[in-house]
Amino acid sequence: MLILQLAIILIASKAAGSLSVRLGQPSVLGKLLVGIVLGPSVLGLINETDSLAEFSQIGVILLMFIAGLETDVNEFKRTGKASSLVGFGGIIVPLILGYFVGITLSLTTMESWFLGLLLSATSVSISVQALKEMNQLKTREGTTILGAAVIDDVVVIIALAFLMSFTGSDVSLTIVILKKILFFAGAILIGWKVVPWFLNKFSFLKVTETVISSALIICFVFAYIAEFAGIAAIIGAYIAGVAISVTDFKHEVIQKVETISYSIFVPVFFTSIGITAQFTGITKNLGLIVLLTIIAVLTKLIGASVGARIAGFGWNSSLGIGAAMVSLGEVALIISAIGLESKLLSQDMFAVIVVVILITTIVTPPMMKYFFEKKYYSKNEGYEPVKREQI
Repeated sequence: MLILQLAIILIASKAAGSLSVRLGQPSVLGKLLVGIVLGPSVLGLINETDSLAEFSQIGVILLMFIAGLETDVNEFKRTGKASSLVGFGGIIVPLILGYFVGITLSLTTMESWFLGLLLSATSVSISVQALKEMNQLKTREGTTILGAAVIDDVVVIIALAFLMSFTGSDVSLTIVILKKILFFAGAILIGWKVVPWFLNKFSFLKVTETVISSALIICFVFAYIAEFAGIAAIIGAYIAGVAISVTDFKHEVIQKVETISYSIFVPVFFTSIGITAQFTGITKNLGLIVLLTIIAVLTKLIGASVGARIAGFGWNSSLGIGAAMVSLGEVALIISAIGLESKLLSQDMFAVIVVVILITTIVTPPMMKYFFEKKYYSKNEGYEPVKREQI
């Protein structure tokens, strides 16, 4: 069954991606939408399964691994202040306005703070693909977005642990923070000392494709440890990519891992997001979905954009950066599942939030394209022309 599903997904995603590019949009938008068409909400050709979910997980891990490989470490260091301003701006505004929206909807204080925290989440995997297609991943804007996403993920998870400590759960804030510190300290040390040594030693084995195999081992180990530490696996994969990017193996790994990723795993990831969409019974909450979607998009866009503007970016660049932070993605799905389990989200509100997350994911690529192309046409902001290539 999985084999047939993969064949259908690959045909549909490549065709839809190509059509999306022809219509002047990033290919990722077509891949997301065709997933909805293939899924149970429309045609019902593909249903969500554990095997497909695992395949999709590999896709997003490899996507963020590639983003790390293509990161300029020196530029990453230079954009630290900008990333912090964007990251915290994209957290504070949704958190506060989300809280007041929750109070307006007659939620309890704890439920309202949880809603604000949920709207503060960011998943940058969709934005990474859009940045690659627009040739913006290696720019100052792209590096700032990636750094801000890491900051957002860590701060939101810590804030979630802090909130859960007041709900009677056995979450220890001290342990959560300690695990984060240990992970990043260990990841930096291993990336600096162990990764180059491992690549050098492993590449001399008398078997085929040792370099790419060793790189994938590093990627998956970092992703697993990050998830174990309570951080998204994609952050671990990204750090693994950054660690390899400063070695002599960078270009060989990029070339081969892109071939593996974009031929099968990444298209499955994008399409599976649409496949998981469930629209049954949402008509009774349509008004709430519209309200929360508007709040989710505007608060992320405004908060992150203002942070980027304070950091010295022009307005079009700032809005492009803000748009890249809009997608709530799988990080928000994880948080919402925690909220459902801990009774901070009702079953109806959970269904609403899932649709809101999907919409923010779909609108992110065209918003980014619009603002970054406006930057191109602005005489006051330097910009390298968009490359409309489907990856």
